[in-house]
Amino acid sequence: MASLNPLQSFNLGKNTTPVLVVLLVIAAFLIGSLLTKVSYLEKGTVSPSALGTTPNQAAAPTPVPGQKVDVGVGTLPLLGNKNAKVTIVEFSDLQCPFCKRFFDDALPQIKKEYIDTGKVKLVYRDFPLGIHEMAQTYAEAAECAHEQGKFWEMHDKIFGEQKNGVATVDDLKKWARGFGVKEDQFNTCIDTKKYAEEVAKDLKDGEAAGVQGTPSFFINGKLVVGAVPFSVLEKEIEAALKK
Repeated sequence: MASLNPLQSFNLGKNTTPVLVVLLVIAAFLIGSLLTKVSYLEKGTVSPSALGTTPNQAAAPTPVPGQKVDVGVGTLPLLGNKNAKVTIVEFSDLQCPFCKRFFDDALPQIKKEYIDTGKVKLVYRDFPLGIHEMAQTYAEAAECAHEQGKFWEMHDKIFGEQKNGVATVDDLKKWARGFGVKEDQFNTCIDTKKYAEEVAKDLKDGEAAGVQGTPSFFINGKLVVGAVPFSVLEKEIEAALKK
């Protein structure tokens, strides 16, 4: 077996130096991340970036699969027959793209097959996520529109305009004027954040029920999570109708 001469040994050691530097950098990064997580835990808080969750997700319990949850309907107007056998409580974020997917895809079919036929009523509840900078404001604007009987108009308009980018407060005020609301009343409502506590209550109720993301649906108390296809919701609705 051939042996390395001193010059070859020197070159080998020199070539390994970049590898050692890279390994040391990776090790330093991992140690830094670990120390950051420990620091947040010691303070009794959770860093979303460190732990990979939103603030809402960190506090929410995990429901037992198939277990029914007693979740309230809140104060917003329902869509459908109040005496319908099946109640869908939707926790949603008006800036959430997955909530818009439900709005665009599954909701029209649910409305046609079940809501318009009196079998299902839909209740909307606010669950604005901290990762969406205007979600809280959108929720409050919808509450202000509800004050003048125009909740669903604002709900539909915000989702419908989501594809055009992030709407401003001025946009919300302009849309409200188009619904025929009393402009001064609506503007004062949104500017003073009149319904911030009401939105916060919905959020708190959702977390207590186990909501960890949007959209989340409780179909007669049974949790279904995500912008699932109509067929998934249809199956749960049909099961609830048979009970």
